[in-house]
Amino acid sequence: MMRAPRKTALTLCVATALLATACTSRGGPPLESDDGSSEATGTVEPPPDAPPLEPLPAEIPAELQPYYEQELSWSDCGGGYECGTLTVPLDYANPGGGDIDLRVTRSAATNPDQRIGALLMNPGGPGASAVDFTQSSAEYIFPSEVLARYDMAAIDPRGTGGSQPVECLDGPAMDEYTLTDRTPDDEAEEEQLLAAFDEFATACAENSGEDLLSHISTIETARDMDVFRAVLGDDQLHYLGFSYGTKLGAVYAGLYPQNVGRLVLDAAVDPRLPTLYTDREQSGGFETAFRSFAEDCTSSFPDCPLGSEGADDASNRLSAFFEQVDAEPLPTGEDRQLTESLATTGVANALYAEFLWPDLRQALSAAINDGDGAGLLSLADDYNERGPDGSYGSSNFAFPAISCLDSPAGNADVAELETTIGSFEDASPTFGRDFAWATLLCAAWPVEPTGEPVSIAAEGAADILVVGTLRDPATPYAWAEGLADQLSSGILLSYDGDGHGAYGGNSPCVDSAVNRYLLENISPEDGTTCS
Repeated sequence: MMRAPRKTALTLCVATALLATACTSRGGPPLESDDGSSEATGTVEPPPDAPPLEPLPAEIPAELQPYYEQELSWSDCGGGYECGTLTVPLDYANPGGGDIDLRVTRSAATNPDQRIGALLMNPGGPGASAVDFTQSSAEYIFPSEVLARYDMAAIDPRGTGGSQPVECLDGPAMDEYTLTDRTPDDEAEEEQLLAAFDEFATACAENSGEDLLSHISTIETARDMDVFRAVLGDDQLHYLGFSYGTKLGAVYAGLYPQNVGRLVLDAAVDPRLPTLYTDREQSGGFETAFRSFAEDCTSSFPDCPLGSEGADDASNRLSAFFEQVDAEPLPTGEDRQLTESLATTGVANALYAEFLWPDLRQALSAAINDGDGAGLLSLADDYNERGPDGSYGSSNFAFPAISCLDSPAGNADVAELETTIGSFEDASPTFGRDFAWATLLCAAWPVEPTGEPVSIAAEGAADILVVGTLRDPATPYAWAEGLADQLSSGILLSYDGDGHGAYGGNSPCVDSAVNRYLLENISPEDGTTCS
């Protein structure tokens, strides 16, 4: 799946494997033939029932007590924040087998007399640094009333940020990786793509070690969060998670329902869905988001580079442009050319937030009309976290490492891919093939998955506020509906809008409802829709 662009401060899930980040969208039910059987074009059956996530015992085991009772040494790290190191077991099943140190941060509530507790934040990914996100974004996301009553806090999930981050390819190798054709047209290109997946996975094992790669699952990170809650001195966990962060928050609620405080899960992920379904549905989500952009572009801007005939014609024009770039990459004013894979990444990146639509119009106009790929390359680099010096952010590596550990690969090999690729193209004529081939990255992964899709009820938990955006590209609205429905105390708040994530300035209505929940512990009516 894909992350959110860095400009938006949110990080999400998308299935484009060479982008090394992850999430999904609603591609519709599988098509059926007249006799009710699945068509041979590659449709998939409805997902199987997911087993329930069972809560852990409320009593902390004796071997874990030292972790829960540790005292952190805090030091000033700027901007009103303190930073420290939280020590947790590498393997909760074997607490004596070694530890891992995690970077944590906190800032004090500005009105400590009215303090509710610490409010943990996670921007998603998986793979983004929650510490960096919190320190840079909390004061812009929350109103002063929330900052007055909560300590802002965060923990970098294991394998990310300052918590022993996963390492894979160096900058030049990543440049080559992101250039690889993700929609192969012949056997030679297929072999090149599979070799790129193998090289990436092998580098992650060699540079990170299989011990780390085997113990960075969402369940393990959720258990780390409970240790952090106790160390901070809170009886309940208060939490705001975006995108993949909603999965992390939901897993926490499933494991520790008795410790749930005020949880906000925005741009929700449905943990019941297998990888194949999330990847396919996410491709549909990007299709929906592109069509929303295309309708706006073709109806409101006479110089729209995708014409003036509506979304269908715009989609055909964009596909033709991708084919043209596949055959002949565009110059960008630097050593790297704009290939089809980078062009697709650039377009997808701009669909994460409506405020990026003008950038996308300008970049497409330069590319289509003037043969200049610099604008789309810049959008792709932003998504890929490629710096001016050619280095890449570590979330490119943590994303697949966590995703592939959490759930088995969507397709095991090319033969299996060929039976499902049609359903991806049905879900998204524009992005479907790209997403389908991306499913094979986890098939090359060097460690076996330890997780599986689960259903989370969190029986006995306090109200959990689930927020979904109707035209979210990376986490389809249907996922928010699904998560709120399976949680025994889930409350669904919907935003009739575009972009990835709703809280934090996109809708005064959403902001008001979330702030009231955080400050007064009063939930909106289930099913409320904001515009």
